Amino acid sequence: MFHAPALSRIPGGSDLSLLLDQLSHCCSRPRYAFMLLTLIADVARPDGSAGPEVRVGDGRVALRDWLCDALTPMGHRDPRRMALVERVRDELRKDARLSGDTTADDVLVQEEVRNRVRASGKTNLSRAASELVKAGLLKRHYQGYRVDHLNRGAQRQAVYTLTGRARVLIGTRAAPRRPAAPPRQGDLFAH
Repeated sequence: MFHAPALSRIPGGSDLSLLLDQLSHCCSRPRYAFMLLTLIADVARPDGSAGPEVRVGDGRVALRDWLCDALTPMGHRDPRRMALVERVRDELRKDARLSGDTTADDVLVQEEVRNRVRASGKTNLSRAASELVKAGLLKRHYQGYRVDHLNRGAQRQAVYTLTGRARVLIGTRAAPRRPAAPPRQGDLFAH
């Protein structure tokens, strides 16, 4: 088929364009991988590492759960997602778990759909993270209950660290905007 020339061969390619080029060659789903890297960069510390937990409101959520939840809206119009909602509703109806209260039933259905989407999302996330690790764009290790180590298990949670060209995403965060104080009359001559 047709192949575009690699940006690394084109002089003057920006760091971000080089990252996108690398993703297009090393990942089976480069857009998904880019979204994943961007989300990790959003919560990363200055050293590029994120996890094992992310602060959400007053609580903390495991990084992988947060990433799955953040990526979930990307598929809300997907016909498979809509079919899943109907399948879950039918299963809950057959199990007599629906109360007849439309609002309460919708909450129950959405919670079950969210749990199922999160479970499958973790599989997608792990696959993408493995590709990014092989490409040298991400480092993964686990922290938790007993000992920090490379293998998961025993209540250990993933920690991702941006490496290589992915580190360019750390510097792209927008600075938090402070609301400007409204101008006060008389400041010009006040002393």
